[in-house]
Amino acid sequence: MRKLALISLRYPKTIVVFWVLFFLYFGWYAPKLPAVLNDHGLISDGSYAKVEQALASHFHRPANPVILVFEIEGKLEPRQFERYLQLDLLSLHGMQGLREVISPLEVAGMIQGNYAYALLEFEQSPHEMGPVLQEIQTRLPHHREMKVSLTGKSVVQEDVNRASQRDLRKAESLGIPVAFLILWLAFGGMTSSLIPIIVGIFGVTSTMGIMYGIGTRIDLSNFVLNVIPMVGLALSIDFALMMVSRFREEIHVRPVGQAILTTMTTAGRAVLFSALSVFLGLMGILFIPLPIFSTIALGAMTVLAVSVMLTLTLVPALLTLWWPAIRAERRPLSATKGANGWWFAMAHFVMRKPVQMSLLAACILMCCFLPLKKMTLAIPDATSLPKGYESRAAFETYETHFGTKNSTVVHLVVTGKATQLTQSEWKNASLLVQRIERDPLVESVDSIYSRLRMPYEQLYAISRNPNAQGNYEEILHAFVHKNDMLVQVQLQGEPSSQPVMDWVRRWEIEGESGTLPFLLGGEAKYQQEIFDDIFDNLIYSLLFILISNYVVLFIAFRSILIPLKTILMNLLSLGASFGILAWLFEAGHFGLEPSRIAIMIPVFIFGLAFGISMDYGVFLVSRIYEEYQRTHDNQRSVLVGLGSISKIINSAAAIMIAVTLPFAFGDVVGVKQLGLGIAAAIFIDATVIRLILVPALMVILGEWNWWGPSGGRTRT
Repeated sequence: MRKLALISLRYPKTIVVFWVLFFLYFGWYAPKLPAVLNDHGLISDGSYAKVEQALASHFHRPANPVILVFEIEGKLEPRQFERYLQLDLLSLHGMQGLREVISPLEVAGMIQGNYAYALLEFEQSPHEMGPVLQEIQTRLPHHREMKVSLTGKSVVQEDVNRASQRDLRKAESLGIPVAFLILWLAFGGMTSSLIPIIVGIFGVTSTMGIMYGIGTRIDLSNFVLNVIPMVGLALSIDFALMMVSRFREEIHVRPVGQAILTTMTTAGRAVLFSALSVFLGLMGILFIPLPIFSTIALGAMTVLAVSVMLTLTLVPALLTLWWPAIRAERRPLSATKGANGWWFAMAHFVMRKPVQMSLLAACILMCCFLPLKKMTLAIPDATSLPKGYESRAAFETYETHFGTKNSTVVHLVVTGKATQLTQSEWKNASLLVQRIERDPLVESVDSIYSRLRMPYEQLYAISRNPNAQGNYEEILHAFVHKNDMLVQVQLQGEPSSQPVMDWVRRWEIEGESGTLPFLLGGEAKYQQEIFDDIFDNLIYSLLFILISNYVVLFIAFRSILIPLKTILMNLLSLGASFGILAWLFEAGHFGLEPSRIAIMIPVFIFGLAFGISMDYGVFLVSRIYEEYQRTHDNQRSVLVGLGSISKIINSAAAIMIAVTLPFAFGDVVGVKQLGLGIAAAIFIDATVIRLILVPALMVILGEWNWWGPSGGRTRT
């Protein structure tokens, strides 16, 4: 830290020029980041993807089709309705990348009264469908009596991407001005307030440009677009705030050189350990093998690294150049270490009644924990968009008239060992279908056996020569392709229900170990893979985060109990934020639409907010530890540390809330939940935890706080 401080003192202009050039270079590419983002990245590398590919290539069932939903809005005869359907589908012929059109005029069950739907399969990947969807809208003719809407996973994803970009612009337009206002109120000076904002803008913009370069080489989740500004602004402004705040204290009593050195060795050291805690929290997310988590962690770690480098180089350089203006600003309240300040009064009050204050904090946290028992997790679908979006309305219309409520379809693909299914494999497949039909959770089974109702020997003979005993070629193509056979199983229950997931897991083991191998697919299989990939690896993620953070805090404070207490405090604030999130969204309070919590949000909040909350723990305990190293008086150390840094902690928390909470006003439910969850965790952590529970417990523990190498107990 001393070396960085000396470099900043000697070459401040060179450092500023370097970062301006860095900002201009990568900032040029920042607006291009949305162009390289893919879908949400909530995709598992399991049998679901293989079955989807087989369905599309072998059985003419598109994996991610564009769904056209047709609805009669006026008086229209059935024949005229069919004519309109034919005209609309003909208008799409010749589109680039259009592989197949599955028409309701050719497939039974795709017309129900005043409603119909068609499926369009394209060569383009889901994240490349934007221009295709625009062309579809342009080509479709307008009918007064009939409405045509687009939906499907690719359509919903396109709407989510556009909504996310709008949410980002809205959040930045609100968050940055509010953050600047909070800084100005905290510092009372324009120069001091401007430095954290500069660092925040430089950090986020440069990182977005860096991620654009990364995105040209690997697939990135579209969530990166929201997470980088949310995390980047919060951390970079927070880090810079701590540095500027400490410098303002020192510049009034020391020369500028000594003030910079003290700032770097105290606040700079705290920033470094805090950033390391955040980095380890983000690394823990990498244990979950899904692209959405790995790319989000990559983006957040990148913006964290840039923010730390800016804080430890650009901030001291700007302080070196602008120190006369900073010293001319009004003197900070924390510089007067008397007991008359409001924050010292608050510290005195907490420390006089540590047991009562601990019980009060515990009661508040318990109230926040209560809604956790009602929290349910779900994989986002079209309902993550507001009701006004066409893709959501079309999805709900399709589900109402053509979906299977309270049931789900599982695709089972049997694969033979040779190029064609042998007679024994036909027999084993027949026995497998019979076993599945007897399963109590199965409502129906659709297969070649149920369609033709023949013995397997006869079906085997027909497969060798479809036209020998009649024209069975069309039915065979629907269920048999060379050595693959398709069996469709309809189960009781929604795809995310526990009985359905257990059924899929049980039969997957059968497919891997039985005499006749088969793979499972369908929405239920997709959800089961996502849930298992997350929860089977979550324990490793949590253990890594907790153990690594304990090691970092132990190195920082040379205490055995302080790291344990700090980590426990973080877990309490996170648990309380999850409870608040469940209360807000499960019941739909404050005008929010009732919805389940997106499955990736708790993981994101834990990985991101655990590290962010560690900031306050590190900054607060660092200040207390600094005073304890000087006086070896635990009571005085807690009082001085809490009283001198409480204002800054609350200012930092207010800034973090200011840059995360605006995302709660966006359109995408997952972004809302992430913004609200992080804001709630920060609020609970900076108030109930850091200002009440932590100092109360430190008073109760007394000298035992510092028990460990170089701690209080080893000295006495």
